[in-house]
Amino acid sequence: MEIASGTVLRLADDASVQHAGDGAVVLLARSGQLYTCNGTTEAFLDKVDGARSLDQIIDLLCEEFEVDKGTLDQDMAALATDLVSEGILAAPVA
Repeated sequence: MEIASGTVLRLADDASVQHAGDGAVVLLARSGQLYTCNGTTEAFLDKVDGARSLDQIIDLLCEEFEVDKGTLDQDMAALATDLVSEGILAAPVA
């Protein structure tokens, strides 16, 4: 599944994010799985709110980290796809 720039992202219903030092930990309640996240993934997840599109999230990250949007576009789309496949983000509705 490929995530488009206009796709609105949200955390899965059973996912919770806890900030821990230089990253975060994600708990999936249904499976009990824990995932550790680096600072970039933590910043990404902080902006996922069920209202913002992937493109809007990337714009916010560009401002926060002062990087070129072109640099983030592919990386964040790949990250979003991975997080959906792991069940951390809810699968987008077409």
